Amino acid sequence: MKGTLAALRRLEWERYAALGALVLLSIASALLSPYFLQWQNLLNIVRQVSYTGIIALGMTFVIVSGGIDLSVGSMAALVGSLALLALNAGVEAGFPQGTAVAAAVACAVLTGLACGLANGLLVTKGRIAPFIVTLGTMALFRSLSLYMANAGEFRSGSSLFGEIGSSAPLGVPLPALILLALAAALSFVFSRTRYGRYTRAVGSNARVARYSAIDVDATRLAAYTLTGAMVGVSAVLIAMRFNSVGSSTLGVNYELDAIAAVIIGGTAMSGGRGTVWGTVIGAITLGVINNMLNMVGISPYLQGTVKGLVIIGAVFIQRQRQ
Repeated sequence: MKGTLAALRRLEWERYAALGALVLLSIASALLSPYFLQWQNLLNIVRQVSYTGIIALGMTFVIVSGGIDLSVGSMAALVGSLALLALNAGVEAGFPQGTAVAAAVACAVLTGLACGLANGLLVTKGRIAPFIVTLGTMALFRSLSLYMANAGEFRSGSSLFGEIGSSAPLGVPLPALILLALAAALSFVFSRTRYGRYTRAVGSNARVARYSAIDVDATRLAAYTLTGAMVGVSAVLIAMRFNSVGSSTLGVNYELDAIAAVIIGGTAMSGGRGTVWGTVIGAITLGVINNMLNMVGISPYLQGTVKGLVIIGAVFIQRQRQ
């Protein structure tokens, strides 16, 4: 009985630990700077974390299934480059701007799906470790984007494209609304569908899942493909925001931010356990940390140090609990 109660208390603590950390960080930030709670600053934080937060939603499924994806940042650069090429091609061909924008969005999502599918096939059918596969495709995707842009950038030829990226329906930045909508949909998939149960089962013990008639390869393949789609959505939103894509700058360290958001949100690095909304909280927590460091005058070059320490600390705490 005592063991059961202890397990329940631990489960409740794990479920709300990320939210509690976010509340404490927000209180500390508000005490350190009177500008933190200003509405515009809060909107800026939400907008900034939305891009990597969308990618982190897909990364949640990959990590819970027992994998990892290091290629998402480079994939975003490649996807964004191809999206702007499609956009400009449509504008030059004389298509209406709305049609050209729709083509760019479709190109981004489909290219992301294809890249994620390639990662998944190499992991599941090629039987190559996820770390090695995505490390290789990380270099591959970045190299292709640099080659296409000659290490420069692509600029949008559509004014509508940039207007959509900077829009704020109901006073909330468009990327934040898309993040919330995707999180709600994927949370339902993760917690209420057979695929979500299969994902957790595969991450907990792939051999037992296989003996239970679960298609382990198909489950993992779907997770990588989903992550690619999320990268496509994020990349086109970033391209809209800046009305351009820098082949050498877009997506740099996005894999670090996405993994950090997932781990801070309570997902076990070993797989089998996690929540989609926890990942959203983890992404916002990272945004609050970066904002707090900027407000107190800490060099932006040290933000990577903080993220690295947060990841190591979160994994260490998970190991100690296990």
